[in-house]
Amino acid sequence: MLSEAQSLPEDPAELRETAEGLVSLVKSQALRIAKLEHQLAGLHRHRFGARSESLDQLELTLEEEEIEAAQTAKTVPPADDPAEPKGKPKRKPLPADLPRNEEVLSPGETCGQCGGSLKTLGEDITEELEYVPGQFVVNRFVRPRMACTGCEAICQAPLPSRPIERGRPGPGLLAHVLVSKYGDHLPLYRQSQIFGRNGINLDRSTLADWVGKSTALLEPLADAISRHVLSGPAIFADDTPIKMQAPGNGRTKTARIWTYVRDERPWLGPDPPAAWYRFTVDRKGAHPAQHLANYKGWMHADGYAGFNELYRSGGVREVACMAHIRRKFVDVFQSEGAFLAEEAIKRIARLYAVEKDGRGRPPHDRVQLRQTRAKPILDDLETWLQAQLPKISAKSELAKAIRYALARMKKLRPYLDHGCLEADNNCAERAMKPVALGRKNYLFVGSEGGGKSAAIAYTLIETAKLNGVDPQAWLTNVLSRIADHKITRIDELLPWRYAQS
Repeated sequence: MLSEAQSLPEDPAELRETAEGLVSLVKSQALRIAKLEHQLAGLHRHRFGARSESLDQLELTLEEEEIEAAQTAKTVPPADDPAEPKGKPKRKPLPADLPRNEEVLSPGETCGQCGGSLKTLGEDITEELEYVPGQFVVNRFVRPRMACTGCEAICQAPLPSRPIERGRPGPGLLAHVLVSKYGDHLPLYRQSQIFGRNGINLDRSTLADWVGKSTALLEPLADAISRHVLSGPAIFADDTPIKMQAPGNGRTKTARIWTYVRDERPWLGPDPPAAWYRFTVDRKGAHPAQHLANYKGWMHADGYAGFNELYRSGGVREVACMAHIRRKFVDVFQSEGAFLAEEAIKRIARLYAVEKDGRGRPPHDRVQLRQTRAKPILDDLETWLQAQLPKISAKSELAKAIRYALARMKKLRPYLDHGCLEADNNCAERAMKPVALGRKNYLFVGSEGGGKSAAIAYTLIETAKLNGVDPQAWLTNVLSRIADHKITRIDELLPWRYAQS
């Protein structure tokens, strides 16, 4: 194009051609500028800085690797007189100033073999570090060794079952560590520092071992929650990226955490809400296809193409998300201030006003309300968007938002005819907030096993919160019982059963 005004042609025809070229260039550059401004505005809104000191990153890497090792390690059955392996560092004694709860476990007064009276030979004392919200205590299990005066048989009461055999932590302490890491987003090395300020020497590696063993023990309970979620008539699905340490090169790769949520409270459904999380090393569509292989029903989701195989199977029926449609227009309005984007947002707000009035009503009433009030608004919105599209540049961000809305509109309409459906996928997006907060703090998972542990912990903690249950109190109860609990009755330990007890 021309570099100086002096080189403008004098011939009218050539001058017109040059002017047309300049107009075309200006339009192209204006579209490019608008696109870049839109992208920049999106980055400013949605970015979340994963900044940390390199030492913190090393601590986080190690703790995730140790969680995986603990989760996959086989449990060693306790011995009556366990011998410490040669060279293994000895545990430091628990602080003497901590309060002690002492429980004497006696085998009784008479011999179980001959019926003779027992005399005391000595006793074994086992100390267990427990955490009661706000303080540490030590549980002392005193087990007298008794000898029969008649047949000289020696007997002793067994230790009660513990979450980690031959381990020191009590169920309350394990629950506290799990909830602190995955509910309150405190990495283990920070928890170790907090414990140290209270005079408790617990290395990060020790805490990682506890987390791995605890989530392995609790996995059947997470599986029970998954069965409950997938038995509902409608679920909400979403996924979010999370960094995973790549083996060998010290770098990270992008893995995913998926969530599937069942929540029938908006239409007074009889079953409790629950959230099931899964971890995968990538975002291939084969993963949700495997997760939902046995599911039959409606699924609220975004427009991710990986779900298409599920929809083609016929067992899973798609419901699009109005919040995703709205978000496209909000992005355009915030970056460009476009009038048409603002108008679209206002029209969508009228649909949400209808949903607000229908929340907490039975399905039949919700359908009637939507057919009477929401359907005309949605029809008018679709007609209006179709009329606006030819009036604007096809390459603009606003045009992209309109095309996205029109493409998703047909798949959104099932919510008008079914009272058990919602207008958006916000249930799943809310379930992803703890993961987003967590990854800001622990930055990445160390391995696939560490990601699996995280998914189990999120499943338990977030499901408890959905049911209004204190996750730490519930997990303390579960961890004190699950080792002896029959796997065929695992549903008795679900959080809504705890809330009813």
